[in-house]
Amino acid sequence: MTTLSAKLQAVRARIADAAQLYGRDPVAIQLLAVSKGWPAAALRELAATGQKAFGESYVQEALGKIDELRDLPIEWHFIGALQANKTRLVAESFDWVHSVDELRVAQRLSAQRPATKPGLSVCLQVNISGEASKGGVSPAALLPLARAVAALPGIRLRGLMAIPAATNDFAEQRRAFRRLGELCQRLRADGLSLDCLSMGMSHDLEAAIAEGATLLRVGTAIFGERR
Repeated sequence: MTTLSAKLQAVRARIADAAQLYGRDPVAIQLLAVSKGWPAAALRELAATGQKAFGESYVQEALGKIDELRDLPIEWHFIGALQANKTRLVAESFDWVHSVDELRVAQRLSAQRPATKPGLSVCLQVNISGEASKGGVSPAALLPLARAVAALPGIRLRGLMAIPAATNDFAEQRRAFRRLGELCQRLRADGLSLDCLSMGMSHDLEAAIAEGATLLRVGTAIFGERR
């Protein structure tokens, strides 16, 4: 087993252990390998072990990998900050976007999604910790944005994403993820059909699983530090 494959297996074992500990079905927790900064060959190696979903943050870098790996059944997730002038490329080439935090971007993705493709899966990024340095809609502004995005054609609102303030305090990690889960429940109570909580990374995936994460975005624990 190669080093990358071994690291991936170790992450899968962490997910399985946390799922058992917190009464979750591991099948309901998707692992997204955050592959930004890594070559297509590394993704191909992990795809050979059954890894299907990969997350990218830089559009031009990702497009090269998408083209090189067209022979593989990869699900491509865009997880970076999305500039308005890059929405067409993302709408045409990706399966998911996790970082929508304003209606204008969602409208562009909707208009630019090819009619020949299934609806683009979208998560709204929430600034759950109120950090000025991070993107994301405020919790107070989430409901009207979610309603507007859900009504757009060509895209499908799937859930919420957050990157909470970094901390090694497990209880605080859980509190932040719990807040996102509660916001998702409020949107469901408002009639929105959401099935994704995109939260948890290499350092806090156990806390995310404990609070209901359905998709984990893991880079460092699989690939090591970015090159």
